[in-house]
Amino acid sequence: MVLILAVATCLEKVQGTPFVAAHVYGSPWFVALWAVLAVVGLCYLSHRRLRASVWLLHGAFVLILTGALVTHLFGLQGSIHLRQGTSESVSAFTDADGEEHSLPFGLQLKEFRLEYYPSTVAPSDFVSTFGLTDGEESHEGRVSMNRIFRYRHYRFYQSTYDTDGRGTTLSVSYDPWGIGLTYAGYVLLLVAFAVFFIDPRSAFRQLLRHPLLRRGMAVAAVFLCGGILRAADAPRALPRETAAAFGRMYVYYNDRICPLQTLAKDFTVKLCGKSAYKGLTPEQVLTGWFFYYDEWKEEPCIRVKGKEVQRLLGIDGKMACLADFADVEGYKLDAGRMAALTGKDKRDAEEANEKFSLVSGVAAGSLWKIYPYRTESDSTRLVWYSLADRLPRTMSHEQQAFVRSCMNYVAEQVARKDFARVDTLLDKMRHYQEREADSLLPSDAHIRAERCYNRLNDSRPLAMVAVTLGLLSFGYYCRRLMQGKAADRRVDVSLLALLAVGLLYLAGLMALRGFVSGHVPLSNGHETMQGLAICAAALTLGLHRRLPMALPFGYLVCGLALLVSMMGEGNPAVTPLMPVLASPLLSIHVAVIMLAYALLAFVMLNGVAALMLAGSRRDCRREVERLQLLSRLMLYPAVFLLAAGIFIGALWANVSWGRYWGWDPKEVWALITMLVYALALHPASLPCFRRPLFFHVYVLLAFCCVLITYFGVNFLLGGMHSYA
Repeated sequence: MVLILAVATCLEKVQGTPFVAAHVYGSPWFVALWAVLAVVGLCYLSHRRLRASVWLLHGAFVLILTGALVTHLFGLQGSIHLRQGTSESVSAFTDADGEEHSLPFGLQLKEFRLEYYPSTVAPSDFVSTFGLTDGEESHEGRVSMNRIFRYRHYRFYQSTYDTDGRGTTLSVSYDPWGIGLTYAGYVLLLVAFAVFFIDPRSAFRQLLRHPLLRRGMAVAAVFLCGGILRAADAPRALPRETAAAFGRMYVYYNDRICPLQTLAKDFTVKLCGKSAYKGLTPEQVLTGWFFYYDEWKEEPCIRVKGKEVQRLLGIDGKMACLADFADVEGYKLDAGRMAALTGKDKRDAEEANEKFSLVSGVAAGSLWKIYPYRTESDSTRLVWYSLADRLPRTMSHEQQAFVRSCMNYVAEQVARKDFARVDTLLDKMRHYQEREADSLLPSDAHIRAERCYNRLNDSRPLAMVAVTLGLLSFGYYCRRLMQGKAADRRVDVSLLALLAVGLLYLAGLMALRGFVSGHVPLSNGHETMQGLAICAAALTLGLHRRLPMALPFGYLVCGLALLVSMMGEGNPAVTPLMPVLASPLLSIHVAVIMLAYALLAFVMLNGVAALMLAGSRRDCRREVERLQLLSRLMLYPAVFLLAAGIFIGALWANVSWGRYWGWDPKEVWALITMLVYALALHPASLPCFRRPLFFHVYVLLAFCCVLITYFGVNFLLGGMHSYA
């Protein structure tokens, strides 16, 4: 089954989702195969004397599969389109194959409304209000993101809406029995987990009492430090204090109001690959491009990827200046040259084009949306303008004059090097923003928190230190383990103290980001990797007394997670959540999955240590066996957390989209990962897992499933979850 699921995800990439849905996931043989596996499993269990917790656990999975089968056989899914102002009710919906199905009642749209985040044009919710007519009975229904409407076993979900705002498309799901059975399976699964961990005679509790796990061991550490030197050939820029005053102004950026410092940092990271350039702050870089454009356009500060793009620009190395993008023949990355590129070269060229456009927007002032204006139609909403925008006719002449001339006057004072006057003008501009926006601006606490986050959010040094400490301590600890010696306790305490400081730093960053964004920061790849680093550090502090190599494992997992977060998105923007992501179930789902991944990473590294130990000593059977017991001890909560995370995600999907499972590649690979690791929890049925070396090799290879689930799906297979 695992092989079939893996091949199906690859086929979906090649043949497309409809092909795989029809020939694999929706085919009779696939359904029959799951049924056969469930029946064979129950028959096998019936011939073994097992504890109640084990029966509950496997019974829960059978009940979940039964619910899925009932949904497959009797459930219906489709969509219904409603328009406001029509006199007739709609009493049918259309499924994915275009076939119409009658509803035993009629629907008529009364109102569709877009709701926005405060003071922005970013949608926070889509709300459809409709009338429902069932014979002589009339009801009113309301559907919004993550809030469904139920009636007579039919469930309606907000899907899309018409561009004119007078129509909506609702997803329709009819599944009177399948969902109930599946949810009963989820509840039984949670009960089984609780009983298993409480049961004093369960395999997990027996492992805790094993004599080989009653002693602890220690680990060594190395302390690293570094510094950043300012280059002497930095281009001309505003004084640091004056640039910082610009950073304290408000700007409308990424569909929200934030300090200009945020725009400056994102701009600098996007352009240069890091948050500083030759010792200049992000605010100095941003304002430098605006006030000293002629000098900055000759500065090689634009990071360009790809040898082919570098060749087209005529540069040696990765850094280009703005002047390199054009010559006497015109723009070097025009449509003609872009059409000749394919694959990675095309993506690199598109990224270079994006940076060129970004610089042009900053230099021309179009990205500086720093002038708020209240619309006459809705005084609770602000529209923010830049000096390059076309201003509305309803804006007063005084306001228009201020918008058009203010930054020009600032530029005159910059040219005169009268920075004291510049600071005074910036204070006036900020007062203008506060007067025009008034109560619609974020609170001072939010602005201070975001500015603090921008200053502290540089995980690169912490990542490098963590990885280096992890590698050195891993090697040192393996050596001590091979020699049968314990490490110095002072080194152990020092490593724990450093890790605790790192954990507090990461937790503080996450708290600041959550406070600024208004949601739990686990909604994208950067945030989830930082969450994984926090989980790894917390687990290390909790497991270091029992797990011999917890400290090097913790440093390695934490450091590698931070490095991945930097590679995926060096400085991701804090943006309002998409409405469908604004659910507490999503945050719980991601947190549980990340905790499971951290434990599985520990198990994998434990296997590496055991194999190194076995390859260096012949008299290490006892130590290798102890490492196997430790891995099994962590594997139980890891697999159970992974299962719980998958099913919490299914609940979220059912509330948001009307289905709890859709065979998306990431869903499939999460299931594959759970099944692969679950095999290792059956040593009584599979004797090969009793052999320590086989077990360690298996969990080492099994970690490839985790890597494919998180990274392979994102970068290779695609699907709905590829944003994560």
